[in-house]
This record gives sequence, structure tokens and C-alpha cells, in this order.
Amino acid sequence: MAQNNEIPYKIYLEESEMPKAWYNVRADMKNKPAPLLNPGTLQPMTAEELSGVFCEELVKQELDNDTPFVEIPQEIRDFYKMYRPSPLVRAYCLEKQLGTPAKIYYKFEGNNTSGSHKLNSAIAQAYYAKNQGLKGVTTETGAGQWGTALSMACAYLGLDCKVYMVKVSYEQKPFRREVMRTYGAQVTPSPSETTEVGRRILAAHPGTTGSLGCAISEAVEDAVTHEGYRYVLGSVLNQVLLHQSVIGLETKIALDKYGIKPDMIIGCAGGGSNLGGLISPFMGEKLRGEADYDIVAVEPASCPSLTRGVYAYDFCDTGMVCPLAKMYTLGSNFIPAPNHAGGLRYHGMSSILSQLYHDGYMRAVSVPQTAVFEAAEQFARVEGILPAPESSHAIRVAIDEALKCKETGEEKTIVFGLTGTGYFDLVAYQKFHDGQMDDYIPTDDELKTYFAQLPKVE
Repeated sequence: MAQNNEIPYKIYLEESEMPKAWYNVRADMKNKPAPLLNPGTLQPMTAEELSGVFCEELVKQELDNDTPFVEIPQEIRDFYKMYRPSPLVRAYCLEKQLGTPAKIYYKFEGNNTSGSHKLNSAIAQAYYAKNQGLKGVTTETGAGQWGTALSMACAYLGLDCKVYMVKVSYEQKPFRREVMRTYGAQVTPSPSETTEVGRRILAAHPGTTGSLGCAISEAVEDAVTHEGYRYVLGSVLNQVLLHQSVIGLETKIALDKYGIKPDMIIGCAGGGSNLGGLISPFMGEKLRGEADYDIVAVEPASCPSLTRGVYAYDFCDTGMVCPLAKMYTLGSNFIPAPNHAGGLRYHGMSSILSQLYHDGYMRAVSVPQTAVFEAAEQFARVEGILPAPESSHAIRVAIDEALKCKETGEEKTIVFGLTGTGYFDLVAYQKFHDGQMDDYIPTDDELKTYFAQLPKVE
């Protein structure tokens, strides 16, 4: 086994070492995530009911609480080989600049055209849609990484792709929109006049900049009203965290290869896809009592579902057409401030992560936007990668924790997820450099008004 001083800057796995199965962390959870509820009957959703919205195979994955490993189909594994395995990087330059005894590693998921980890689930969901004989899929996107990833996967497999992009991101990131169109997607700013639910949201909130909850409502309506289409989602759902477990599995294989045991694992948290994927095998060890880790979810102070939300059943979308999920939520009517981390502007959190957080297996912190961009710039200048605003939330806390080690002399090993690149987020960087970025944080009174509107579920 290699000694610590032999660890390279970038740890790459051999193709033969890539995971052949996704890991389902629910199999090791004593307290399983609460079931999705039918919004009409408030009874657990059946496979038949969910199949009207989602692909059949994905419904099976969504409801499976017991199977620990799910084989990755060969066609998906072959697609993964175009950009996986992704590197695990030792942040030597950042460590040196900080003067910390901590050892910092990041799993870099931005080495594909979508610029993020989202392609891991996009190709899986598109694959199952194609196998079912569907014409196409609909979805929402916040920052645009998910919409880009899905448009790439659909182009590869010959499927139609309709994307409802949160209006503020549609306007802030025109080039992200054009990448989606290059891959054949139809992109609509949300809320829009093209769906009944979009028109209803616009009537209730004139001039709204939109939210992921709004865009989800529109995408679901589009799917269920057009034959041969199903809705797919880039985060939150159990099936998405399952597909994203490839991130954590590769990370653990790479760490084990060099005898490295992390003390702390940090990920940004919006709906939960990146964080859930990164921590899954480590959380499995923690659940089974085999190891212990300090697992940290980092969310924006402007949309703090874990740190300031309530744990309750809520609609997954603003239009209230989707199932109810038990999760940490700010309320489905909550319209977050138009901060630049579009992928983290979601009112709720994955049911899996919500249950794990509720049971004390992980902790959460929220950070303001300007502090996030300060960390992003610091990282970019020494590590050579321009990080996405979402990823930069994890960078912020990794730096803070490394500086604590500098004060105490602790030699902790910190691993964080660098979910993607920020080359389509230059408007955000411009606002930061021009001093035009604010740190809006909702007040307790504001949040109380949304909590009061939560559905009454016994």
C-alpha cells in the first residue's frame, strides 16, 4: 500500500475498478424514508400511480428500500466511460496557501460538457425511458446543469427533451440555455404561459423570477398531458441518489487504494443529489457501525431547508400537483431569493437525507452568498478550476474547517465534492467583483408564513 507522501495530485481509477452497481443506502437505514403520499388521498403512492409520471423501472428503484446494490446496465457503464472515473484530487496548493495541517481532497465531477455530476443520473433515466419505448421526457432545471445533462443523454439515445428552466436562471445564463438547445432540447422559462399551472402561478405571483418548485409543476403537467412522455427529476428522489452513488463509490475506492480514511465529508445541498451520492458508501459504513465520519451538508443562507426548515410532509412542487414527501422544507410556496447558486434554490430536501439528518447521522450549516464567492475565487486562484456557485458552498466550509485545524493543530482529512465548473456562471462572478451581490436571508416571520401553509397530514 502506498504511503501518504506518495499520494499523487490526482487519483484516477482504472477502468476495471469502476463500480458495476449503484449502492442503495436505504437498505442500511434502520428508519426508512417516509413514503411519498398521493396528494388526493394522502395514502402512500403505489407503483401504478407513480408509473403515470415516471418510467416503470425508475418507479421500482424509487420504492426499493431493501436491495443494497443495483446493477448498472452495461450500456450506461459504457456511457460512463466517456467521462468516468472522475479524479479525486489532493488540494496541495490550497493546503499550502491556508497553512493548514489538514489534508484536503475533492472529487471533481466537472469533466464533461454538462459541467457537473448531473450526467450520472441523466443517462440512467434517459436509458430507462428509451427502453420503455417512450418518445421523450420532460424536466425542470435551476442553474442549468441538470437540463444540459439530460439534453446530452437524450441526444445520445434519440429522445425528445423538454426543459422548463427557472426564469431567473434562463435570463442569467443564456449560454447554458444555448448548450441545451445545441443538444436538441426545447427550453422554456418557468413559470410560463404554456401550462395551466404556469399561468396559475403567474397570476398569483406576477413578475416572479420562478423557482425549482414552479418548474417541476410545469414539467409534470407537460409529461402527463402528452402521450409517450414521462417526467424525470435531477435531484431529491431516491432513484437519483441511487444513480449518484457512483460518485461516493469511486471516491471510497480511490481513498482505500491509498489507505486514506477521511474524518470529514462535505457536500453542497440543494435537493440532495450531489451530497447523497458523495456520502452514500461512507454513510453505509456509519449506519452499519463499521466507521464514523463527520458528514456536513452545506446550503445557502437564502434557502436554508435543513438548518431552518421544518420536518414535515410537503408538496414537492409549487403547483401542488406532485406527491407529498416527508422532508425538511421551507414550504412549497417559498420562492427563494434569486441568488446565483440556482441548483440550490429548492424549498425542500431529499427524504433520504432528511431522515438521516433527523436521526443525527449528519449535520448541516448554511452560508451567505458573498462568503461563498470569496471561497470560490480563493480556490480558483490556487487550484486552477473555476468552481460552480453550488460547489463553492462546500469549498467555503472545507476552507473554514481547514483553518480551524490550523488553529488547533489537528491533522484532519477533509473530503468535499466539487460538483461542477462555473464557466456559465460568469454573470454571478461579475456581480461579486462589481460589489453588486447581496446576502439576502429570509426572516423568521417570513418563514412562518410559509410553514403555516404546509398541508395538514396526520
